[in-house]
Amino acid sequence: MKFITNLEEEEYVNFFNSQRDAHFLQSYAWGQTQKLNRGYIPYYVGVKDDNNQVLACGLLLKRQAPLKYSYFYAPRGFVIDYHNEELWTFFVKGLKDLLKQEKAIYLKVDPGVRYQEIDENANPVEGGANNYDIFNSFLKLGFIHKGFYKLYEGNQPRYTIRINLHDDKETIDKNISKTYMNTIKRSYNYDLVIEEGDNPDVMHDLILNNAAKDGFKAYSTEYYRNFYAAFKKYNHVKLLNVRIFPDKIIAKTEAELQDLKTKLASGEIASKKQADAHDRVKRLEKDLEIFAPYKNQYPDGKIIVSGGLTYTNYGAWLLYLGNDQLGERTFAVNRCYYEALQDALAQKLDFFDLFGTVGDPKTTYKNLAGLHEFKRKFGGEYIEFLGEFDLVNKRFMYKVLPVLLKVYRKLRG
Repeated sequence: MKFITNLEEEEYVNFFNSQRDAHFLQSYAWGQTQKLNRGYIPYYVGVKDDNNQVLACGLLLKRQAPLKYSYFYAPRGFVIDYHNEELWTFFVKGLKDLLKQEKAIYLKVDPGVRYQEIDENANPVEGGANNYDIFNSFLKLGFIHKGFYKLYEGNQPRYTIRINLHDDKETIDKNISKTYMNTIKRSYNYDLVIEEGDNPDVMHDLILNNAAKDGFKAYSTEYYRNFYAAFKKYNHVKLLNVRIFPDKIIAKTEAELQDLKTKLASGEIASKKQADAHDRVKRLEKDLEIFAPYKNQYPDGKIIVSGGLTYTNYGAWLLYLGNDQLGERTFAVNRCYYEALQDALAQKLDFFDLFGTVGDPKTTYKNLAGLHEFKRKFGGEYIEFLGEFDLVNKRFMYKVLPVLLKVYRKLRG
């Protein structure tokens, strides 16, 4: 066997695409995205056998550190059979040699490997499946585990919710909570049009709206353009848009409202259903109030939600999503998630990943608890990953690096 510090693009992509457990964060495209967006230097390492066949690969992102040192990060790495002890040991030896060659302080990795089977409260299931052997193999080969964090303390969330697409549509829909499915049904009242887009600027503008409302810093327009272009090359990206036609909604709402008021006035609606009818009147009146400013403004419709999805040959992830107030009012946000799930099902993929949640469903951080509750409603499997490991090459610098980086960033302003 031989360790390769930079596989050719074609051989890396071909091997990556053949592996069911490969995570998109290990893809060739993600390396290019991070190179353009954050200045990382991607290394596409691998192992080949004597017949020049790739046996394992991994994306390492190199970042320069002060004093001409560097460090590496392998997001959700690696693409390898961890149970092949000979291959795994050889691969790590190659990594250690690379760290020495590159004057690297350490390599951080957060494998896309499940740690143990957990219940809805993130507690281990007694007698459940686990990968303790893989966890221990990292320690045996010299990696330092960084702890079983529960929230978003690491580079990637240590938990996610993943929907098994081997089930049929009826089973998947049945697993989704009734309250969530009700919002999907109600979204059809607004005649939403689901379409595939090709302009990441639209998504960026909608994400800016969320950032202003929720108080976070959005990525730049270039970030999303680079992301889209990198994954489009391999046909592993989609922009899913939800479009509405305000004028049609206003006309339809006015007609329904008039009809409902007429029936209430004439006594056509049974007394036991009148309370629901009055609630419906209030909602229709509120809709007219909300949609009024958009009248005669969007003859070609208005995109109110845009989501960015990425794929491997076996899985799908919804990474980014932006929306305006109409997206919330019309349940178009929920509908976008649902349509993305249906799209993955139609492609006959193995899973649809909601890309991260917390390991403490009862956390006092309300925004994180709310995010978890939202994703939990999809009825997918609650998954716990192994967590972060560091492979240290220069122990002294490893200890002082956090301080050096703090000073370095302060000097740079």
